[in-house]
Amino acid sequence: MSLINLLPQKIQEELSHKSLLKVISGLNNFDPETVKKISEAASLGGADLIDVACKPKLVESAIKISSLPICVSAVDPKLFIDSVNAGASLIEIGNYDTFYEQGINFSDEKVLNITKETKDLLPNIPLSVTVPHTMPIDKQVDLAMKLVEEGADIIQTEGGTSSSPYSSGIQGFFEKSVPTLAATYAIHQEFKKQSVKKPIMSASGLSQVTCPLAISCGASAVGVGSVVNKLDDLISMIAVVRGLKESLKNSIIREKIS
Repeated sequence: MSLINLLPQKIQEELSHKSLLKVISGLNNFDPETVKKISEAASLGGADLIDVACKPKLVESAIKISSLPICVSAVDPKLFIDSVNAGASLIEIGNYDTFYEQGINFSDEKVLNITKETKDLLPNIPLSVTVPHTMPIDKQVDLAMKLVEEGADIIQTEGGTSSSPYSSGIQGFFEKSVPTLAATYAIHQEFKKQSVKKPIMSASGLSQVTCPLAISCGASAVGVGSVVNKLDDLISMIAVVRGLKESLKNSIIREKIS
């Protein structure tokens, strides 16, 4: 049984319309001022969800600065409890980018065990689980199906850190997005084949140029991090968030017309 219906109504609507935008502050970003700034930019820019590191004070801070629902990310299930009590609406296993930098990888068995432990601890909280992009695509698809069986409500793809664009500008944006788009498409096709009604969130390596492609590949939501939080000033961050959200809205209009 899906727990999507426990999420705020606006989140449910955006998932249904395939236009949800999540702004990610970073799984290992515990700096309160940075998280506040990203949360403010997400709210003022028209994003739908903020993803912060799994720390109650960060959740409370993001809630104060923004009216948006909060998602918390971690790989230790026990960390979720206090953040949920602090007001988080959604919990997420992953993403794993910062761990790859340390030489730490996540096997399908490890991800499944974390998922099972999380569901045991918090069976009534909506759960998103990231599929590691370090696996071959067919293994990512297999894991996504197993995660659905274990009760994951949203499947998230990733891939930005494994992609090294050879080109600058628009072509570079396309090259950067390929891993997460490929995983999104493959998982979506298997979900269609098996009549699985779970939303997919594409994250990592996406931009205003490529977010609409994620929706075309089968995503119901996109998650963006560095394209927003690498900026220094709030005005620029707000402008990027607005551009991202606008690109998703435009992709919906084009789909309806076609």
